[in-house]
Amino acid sequence: MAELSRALKDSAVAAPVRAATARHLPLPLLGRVAAVVGRRVLMLAVLLALVFAAVELLPGDAATATSERGESAADIAARRHLLGLDRPAWERFWDWMTGLFTGDLGVSARGEKVAHMLADPFPNTLLLAAVAFALTAVASLALGCWAAARPGRITDRVIGHAATSAFAIPEFVVSVGLLVLLSLWTDWLPAVTVAGADGRPATWTMLVMPVLALVIPQTGWNTTIVRGALADQAAAPHVEAAHLDGLPVRRVIWRHALPGALPAIATGLATSTGMLLGGTAVVETLFNYPGIGSVLASAVSTRDTPLIAGVVVCAGAAISVVLLAADLVRARVLGSHA
Repeated sequence: MAELSRALKDSAVAAPVRAATARHLPLPLLGRVAAVVGRRVLMLAVLLALVFAAVELLPGDAATATSERGESAADIAARRHLLGLDRPAWERFWDWMTGLFTGDLGVSARGEKVAHMLADPFPNTLLLAAVAFALTAVASLALGCWAAARPGRITDRVIGHAATSAFAIPEFVVSVGLLVLLSLWTDWLPAVTVAGADGRPATWTMLVMPVLALVIPQTGWNTTIVRGALADQAAAPHVEAAHLDGLPVRRVIWRHALPGALPAIATGLATSTGMLLGGTAVVETLFNYPGIGSVLASAVSTRDTPLIAGVVVCAGAAISVVLLAADLVRARVLGSHA
């Protein structure tokens, strides 16, 4: 009986400990992450299916687009058979999708491995997009907080109008303006990007204008989001209490308003990732940047479905990672306020 009593006592003491430990286990978070990842993977699969279908609807195919002058119909038919274009589209799509699990992105219309063709240009595009993303985040946070610190004043109005105007200007127009101003008129920066022996831009100055062409519109978009999120937080009770306590405006914004605004800010920045990667196709073409923009343009012109899908899946994976990070930030902040 004494041993039973001690056992019951130990069990009664251990139960709250186990319950507290269970509450801190990351299983619910892991479940949410798995659900989000599953949704992202499904969306990417649907997008890839649409890509295959869209290329199938284009006139011609990869066999005719890559044919040489003087080739006979028999030669084109043989290439079509070699590329598997005589098989149903759904069958080719299924084979390509199943190959993704082994890291196989298929073979391009010219017989090269898609993974090898993207090995050099995709990191260049990621570098361009990552630098633009970091500068966008810093600039939009600084401008949004600066405007929020002076609500209704001329600084707030100027930043608001400038942000709206910047987002309304397409990357193409920004790129042309930068070329005229920083290259043709002042000769401060090179007009085109020259790749070095390693396939990367030869100098860092060749990154400046492509990065700015991406940063300016997205900074406008995210500055508006930051300013709006901080305006919503300004009506929160804890923020009003901080103002009533006489705390400096800057401290109220950074310590009290900004943490609650992070979910909206993170979502806006995550959305910008897709816009940045989409904008690189235009910017890279204008500045002759060695990224996936030229690869994608060539793939579309030759109806190269595996290469187009390879570009889409690489860009989609990068965007999905950033979106997942934004979801985790939102879940963390909302969970801490629950």
